[in-house]
Amino acid sequence: PPPGHNRASAAGLVAAGGIIAPVIPPSIGFVIFGVAANVSISKLFLAGIVPGLLLGVGLCFAWWWVVRKENPARLPRKSITEIWRALIDGFWALMLPMIIILGLRFGIFTPTEAAVVVAVYSLVVAMGVYRELRPAQLPALLASTAQTTAVVMFLVAAALVSSWLITVAEISDQIVALVQPFAGNKTLLTFVLMIIVVIVGTALDMTPTILILTPILMPIVKQAGIDPVYFGVLFIINNAIGLITPPVGVVLNVVCGVARVSMDDLIRGVWPFMIAQLVVLALLTLFPVLVTGPAKWFGG
Repeated sequence: PPPGHNRASAAGLVAAGGIIAPVIPPSIGFVIFGVAANVSISKLFLAGIVPGLLLGVGLCFAWWWVVRKENPARLPRKSITEIWRALIDGFWALMLPMIIILGLRFGIFTPTEAAVVVAVYSLVVAMGVYRELRPAQLPALLASTAQTTAVVMFLVAAALVSSWLITVAEISDQIVALVQPFAGNKTLLTFVLMIIVVIVGTALDMTPTILILTPILMPIVKQAGIDPVYFGVLFIINNAIGLITPPVGVVLNVVCGVARVSMDDLIRGVWPFMIAQLVVLALLTLFPVLVTGPAKWFGG
């Protein structure tokens, strides 16, 4: 049998799996959307947990479909001892999302305070437990963080200019007029808005898309009576999927470089998983309770 799975399909799975990160807290996408839309970031974090898990389930089914005819050589099964050692070794890393979820769930800290807690916790674990970070590396790490923050803030500034231009050009009024025939049906209106975001996501990166479209779409969403938290989760999922849609899929370019797979092969490998995630997005649109139900439970 062949030594492993098809390289393009495996790379496509990695790319599609990577975009679940913006949906599972902590999520920079939710933070940016929450600030731009004036929506509770805590509620967005908690509402994104179950949809993020559903995206993972969708990838499992897609992978099963893709590899059902393959017969790769199987690696020897790990012993219980090895599994237990790996679990113990990863315990401190696995505690990170639990700290965020439980802290927000029981009101121990706000999302802003959670960022500080997580940063300190990660620093302590990386330096004291795993010893993968040395004190001498901290200056370079802080400089890299400052550069990343500066890039995001420049994008925010540019988006504010774009938002002003959109307002002056009355583009938001044109979009409102475009979707007005669907305003009487929340589900149909959400579908139309998701289609608009998918189209925009093929050409723009995630952060600019959030910052540019949020001021345009939120008045429509509020006027139609759609839950802003529910819409925010779908909006971020849609933007995340945009990271693997050609021609500007940022994640596709990263995976191409790391996996040494051509863009053409990777696009062929990723499309079954992208379709699976779009199906999950459609289900969340058709059945809002899949988002609002768990969100109410997590939020108490």
